[in-house]
Amino acid sequence: MQGDDVEGSPISDEFAPDVETRVLDVPPDMHGWRIDRALAKLIPEFSRSYLQQLMSDGAVVVRGAALRKPAAKIAAGDRLTVALRPTQQAQAFVAQPMALDVVFEDAHLLVIQKPAGLVVHPAAGHWTGTLLNGLLAHHKQAADLPRAGIVHRLDKDTSGLMLVGKSRQAAEALVRAIAAREVSRQYLALAHGRWQGSAEKGVDQPIGRDVHNRLRMSVVRLDTGVGKAAQTTFRLLDGSDSACLVACKLHTGRTHQIRVHMAWLGHPLAGDTLYGGRAVWGMPRQALHAVRLTLQHPVTGATLTFRSNPPPDMLLAIEQSGLRYNSASVDGDFPG
Repeated sequence: MQGDDVEGSPISDEFAPDVETRVLDVPPDMHGWRIDRALAKLIPEFSRSYLQQLMSDGAVVVRGAALRKPAAKIAAGDRLTVALRPTQQAQAFVAQPMALDVVFEDAHLLVIQKPAGLVVHPAAGHWTGTLLNGLLAHHKQAADLPRAGIVHRLDKDTSGLMLVGKSRQAAEALVRAIAAREVSRQYLALAHGRWQGSAEKGVDQPIGRDVHNRLRMSVVRLDTGVGKAAQTTFRLLDGSDSACLVACKLHTGRTHQIRVHMAWLGHPLAGDTLYGGRAVWGMPRQALHAVRLTLQHPVTGATLTFRSNPPPDMLLAIEQSGLRYNSASVDGDFPG
């Protein structure tokens, strides 16, 4: 790969990426469109973000000049020449063998325990060494599946159970089941503060990007147009004057949902400095673990339940906070 070469040295033609050139004429009904919108319509098999990256690389030529601004307008009759080649992002989707902690596996379904620190999907700053790279090495069918079969994500520093489809049939069925709230996902969270009121609380608060900090999400008003509905149910397992151990059930799957809703309740997670938590009880990351999954097998229909004990760092943090964890406390039916 290019990143492994000495700076400035040429890359052998043998390993140079293949390039497919497409010549596209802008039809009358696209007159005045943004070029990124038109490209997404004319080349629908690629995402708009990929096409925008091609533009920034100078791979889209209009009227003899590279057009690099996605918002640039085009005219009917313009001829677009597009060099479809692997961007840095595209080249990130390579197989990289890694030790996966497999809880369950058959021809259609894979359940793994993700360790804290493992990024799920390639993104800026993490183009390699992700779970997706590991899945591509784990089984050859992963290369034929969207996102290598990943149907939901955990934050980098969240540990616990994850579902992965191994066949297209299974992956599509899992996506539908999660959207229909037919997959029960339970988490264990260690948080700051004394729990007040009912031991069981439902939070129905929309979540959107924090306008003051693009790295954060926050509870927002739906009528602002920047948020999406988000529902979580919480149940107190143990508590003290300074800490609470809480079981959490997701009903939707928004970015940072549990972290945001717990902070909104006044209980930021231990170690979650992004949302007001502190690195206490030896916990340098957010104290959040995906502890239980229940679902119907996407092909056979059999009911499956998987459980995962918290990793040592979180168990130690629970002990140092003065609380106790009993695995039976997160088993059985969950309210909501």
